[in-house]
Amino acid sequence: MNSPLTPILKIRAQTLAMIDELTRSPKPTYSVENQSVSWETYLKQLQSTVNWCDQQIAASEPFEVRTTAGT
Repeated sequence: MNSPLTPILKIRAQTLAMIDELTRSPKPTYSVENQSVSWETYLKQLQSTVNWCDQQIAASEPFEVRTTAGT
């Protein structure tokens, strides 16, 4: 059964693989959607994608709210 998180987990895994490859053999510039971007900018874009995925995953997890009432 496919979870709604399956695509997000796949995107996250692929992006982490790209970050791994990028940091192993960095180039001065990269082509992203036919635009030339610096290594640092490309790395930040990839890290932003991972952060977004992490937020989506965290938002989908159950949580507990503890409250106390007074009279």
